[in-house]
Amino acid sequence: MAEGGNWSPTAVSQDFHDLSPTGVSCDRVASEDKEQPTASTTSQLETKTGDKPYMCGQCGYRAAKKSHLAEHMRTHTGEKPYKCDQCDYSASKKCNLDYHSAKHTGDKLYMCVECGYRTARKPDLMKHMRSHTGEKPYKCDQCDYSTARKSTLCQHKASHTGDKPYMCGQCGYRTVYKSYLSQHMRTHTGEKPYKCDQCDYSAAHKSNLDKHLSKHTGDKPYMCGECGYRTGRRSDLSRHMRTHTGERNYKCDQCDYSTAHKVSLVNHQAKHTGDKPYMCGECGYRTTLKYTLTRHMRTHTGEKPYKCNQCDYSAAKKYHLEHV
Repeated sequence: MAEGGNWSPTAVSQDFHDLSPTGVSCDRVASEDKEQPTASTTSQLETKTGDKPYMCGQCGYRAAKKSHLAEHMRTHTGEKPYKCDQCDYSASKKCNLDYHSAKHTGDKLYMCVECGYRTARKPDLMKHMRSHTGEKPYKCDQCDYSTARKSTLCQHKASHTGDKPYMCGQCGYRTVYKSYLSQHMRTHTGEKPYKCDQCDYSAAHKSNLDKHLSKHTGDKPYMCGECGYRTGRRSDLSRHMRTHTGERNYKCDQCDYSTAHKVSLVNHQAKHTGDKPYMCGECGYRTTLKYTLTRHMRTHTGEKPYKCNQCDYSAAKKYHLEHV
């Protein structure tokens, strides 16, 4: 997308880092930014071949620059050299620290002129604009699939290769991404690192916290140009748009079934494979979908996250909230 489009930066532009997972077939797009500081712990193999001469000795990830390999190695070492000067937050990448720091200052300098959405980062605004333009620059080289986000393309490509290198030692769940495995582990540990700063709500996933925060602010920056539908999450708008386009990007590779939603495809494919990778550590209940396990766990924890705004009633499931 041309940078002269429908966004209004009012600050010095930040370098773009596509936070795609490492160690899988989808290589990182290397930005031509200033090299990040390297750590003394990055004494890894460096094999020089082709356009990506630097290789990680632990997972085979390859990079065009030594600094990119040093940055990647932090996914193995856990090193987080970038420290916030206002709290105890630290990050492995400077761009993540910059994004975090905006939470302290409240600065959201980049604005979409289509719907008023604001963000602290220029690359986030550029990605947001695709929800208006319908641009899908990331193309699969094995089929006609295309998407607006690189991370989604990486996920799609795994459907061709079947490669899922990250495995949970407790239930055998496997995934394409290390970050997905980290999220999955919270179903076993009960960890909820994302805290609401306005109430005592906490969540295992940032997307759930973002959705919750919109209840406090009423902020719904994503708008459908067809019918005026508004939402607090870009992914919700993308899903909504399929009701207008009839698009069904998710296709079963064993029959002619197709659907507009990935979760529906996963649920369908379980009928072919019988695979139920999500297991409850309390009672052995197994399911195809992560969110189904999350709901199930409330039968053990007693958690009732859905609150009525007219009385003190709360419920474990959203449809139970319609009690009046």
